[in-house]
Amino acid sequence: MQDSGLTKYILVAFILAAAISGIAPAQIRVFAQVESTTDIYIGETFDYRIIIDGEEKPGQVELAPLAKYNPQSLGGGPASQTSIRIINGKTTRNVIKRYVMNYSLTVTEAGRVLLPSVAVTVNGTVYKTNPVELNILKAGTTDQLNLEVTLSEQQCYVGQPVIITVKFYVSADVASLGEFNFNIPVLTSDDFYLEDPDIINPQAKQYRLSTGGITVFVSQYRTEHKGRSVVVLSFSKILIPKSAGRLEMAASSVSAEIAVGRSRRRSFFGSEYDYKRFMVSSKPSALTVLSLPEVGKPSVYYGLVGRYTIASSAVPTQVNVGDPITLTIKIGGNKYLKPVQWPALEKIPEMAANFKIPSQKASPTIEGGWKVFTQTIRANNDKIGAIPSIPLAFFDSNNGRYTVIKTQPIQLEVAPTKILTNADLEGTDFTPVNKEVEAIKKGLSANYEGFDVLQDQNFALLVALTSPGYMALWGLPLAGLVLSSLLKFFTHTSPEKTAAKRRRQACGKAVRQLKKITSSGQQRHELLASIMKQYIGERFDKTAGSLTADDCSEVILTHTTDIQTAKQYRDIIAQCEAARYSSTEADIDLNQLKNVIELVRSIEKKSKK
Repeated sequence: MQDSGLTKYILVAFILAAAISGIAPAQIRVFAQVESTTDIYIGETFDYRIIIDGEEKPGQVELAPLAKYNPQSLGGGPASQTSIRIINGKTTRNVIKRYVMNYSLTVTEAGRVLLPSVAVTVNGTVYKTNPVELNILKAGTTDQLNLEVTLSEQQCYVGQPVIITVKFYVSADVASLGEFNFNIPVLTSDDFYLEDPDIINPQAKQYRLSTGGITVFVSQYRTEHKGRSVVVLSFSKILIPKSAGRLEMAASSVSAEIAVGRSRRRSFFGSEYDYKRFMVSSKPSALTVLSLPEVGKPSVYYGLVGRYTIASSAVPTQVNVGDPITLTIKIGGNKYLKPVQWPALEKIPEMAANFKIPSQKASPTIEGGWKVFTQTIRANNDKIGAIPSIPLAFFDSNNGRYTVIKTQPIQLEVAPTKILTNADLEGTDFTPVNKEVEAIKKGLSANYEGFDVLQDQNFALLVALTSPGYMALWGLPLAGLVLSSLLKFFTHTSPEKTAAKRRRQACGKAVRQLKKITSSGQQRHELLASIMKQYIGERFDKTAGSLTADDCSEVILTHTTDIQTAKQYRDIIAQCEAARYSSTEADIDLNQLKNVIELVRSIEKKSKK
């Protein structure tokens, strides 16, 4: 009977264990969703999220089913949430684990599009996301927009820099820079290295393309184009092809909202316009990339194309064997130095034979158009008369042949190292070794005899504590410790206190800055938008630099539940940003500033303390 009862308990335990193991995987749920508060148009990127509920670590995503939509990872992170329930005065906290993985997708066809399920592996278990259905719209076309994408070369060699220039012509009022959506497929291609041009207009605005999150520097200016006065948005990138072949470049596109009529509504700057989204595309193009010839290729060549120069210097040049020598190598003569690699010093026979070259290398720097490499070397014998020439090989695309240039040898004076004997150290040999040993005269052999040269070294604690010398040794550190403790006690702060102080002062700081806008120079609308974002960031612990008009609206709505105030705040920021690229002048007067100040004070009053 006892065995039967024991068997029963063991069976129940196994059933419970099996049940628990069967439930555990079901606690994780993986699903997909598209984050978009506006319509999605052909050629525009949009956010696609994979959400893992029940886990705070990323999964392994099989993106092959989404390949036609050019998925680009935008990173991710934990997004755990804490829910609080109060029942009969008892508070229960429940932490919901969640990890969000973000991607950008681009759709090139209009109509209903079904994004397929993708497999996500979490803790060794494969989950399938849900398919997501989208309605992709086709933007309108207009002659008020024009897009030109040009290449500096139609044919080049592998590794040869090619400049791509994008110019967007606008002859209409543009809603805002945030409403632009550039799609430049070639900039996300794995066929190229990307670099920024050496010379960038200091007035250029940094802008992050929606395609792949590439950062470009956009210049804005006015010009005549096809008989019209237009605003031009222009930027360039350097393309360095990695391999040979004919590289087809898909058409680039840009969409923007432009004014189609005047609305009855009033905006911060006066009359408000109705906007509609339009899109314009460039023509597709191709770049022919030639292979570098094998004939005449130097053994030290590693892929540089163009013209380069090389120089070297060393300090000191008068050393003993084994002393460190700082060797500096500078490579320049070309605008694009990204492909330049560390000179292979160990492959130069004279260098390898006569110098000790560490395997560790410091990172190179860019200084005044040069790529600078610094290395410490040591001469291993006193027969060396110079640091040998350092070669640099490149393919000159102008004349179609390889060239090897070298630095000038650097003259050295290497002295042998003196080996000291016991006699040198003791000083019994009166022949001077060098100036230091000569100054010591007898060295260690200078001994003295007799009890009168001995001193009483007996130690007494009381005498030590009361003697001036010892009192200084223990008294000064103790006084410093007491003083620093008092100072820390009265001036102690913490990140929480700093954040609380920033929140308290946010409103007053914003009001003072707003009152000074009328006395500032140009671009007052940009300054106004920046102050408004800064207030939201400091008041509600957000990063002001990453806030958009919609972000500010959501924060205000969350903390005040005032829909009207949130909308007004958002609209003013959006209109200020729109004024940057508007073809009409937009100024700010005192009444408009008073309106913003009242909004800030209203938010401060209504927000949760």
